[in-house]
Amino acid sequence: MTVLQMNRPGVLLGAGGETAWAGPASTSRADRLRRMAEYLRGDAVLPQLIRFALVGGSSNVAYVLLFMAVHGIGAQIANIAGSIVSTVIANELHRQLTFRAAGRVTWFAAQWEGGALALLGLGLSATALAVLDFLAPGLGGPAQASVLIAVMAAVGGLRFMALRGLVF
Repeated sequence: MTVLQMNRPGVLLGAGGETAWAGPASTSRADRLRRMAEYLRGDAVLPQLIRFALVGGSSNVAYVLLFMAVHGIGAQIANIAGSIVSTVIANELHRQLTFRAAGRVTWFAAQWEGGALALLGLGLSATALAVLDFLAPGLGGPAQASVLIAVMAAVGGLRFMALRGLVF
């Protein structure tokens, strides 16, 4: 059992004088930032999840931009194009940054295995788009993109677990 105490306002310390994220309490702001950066670069689940979310958010921005750019020729085509491009970007960033697997997993293996997981997401997003088109025909691109991002956020949680446990 860990006992938490307030040593300084706003800083919870464990029984050993350690903060929850950075080890022993430090006195300088630069030291605290360095420790936090070290923690976020680590291979524990939480830092990987944070990096996964940042990479996912970045690839979602790429997805939305491409979806909106191609939406004029059809929502399904825009969905497929956005999914392919954002998946390739995300798989490489996950390989290099999130899971630090560049030395263990080749680019092709990451694309192949990560792409297979992305196909599940593409299937779910295509289904959501078809249902949305049936329930609310004529809905504009921004509303469709919002629904798709919500679906892909749920898929992202499952994808993190699969990538962490099976691919990287």
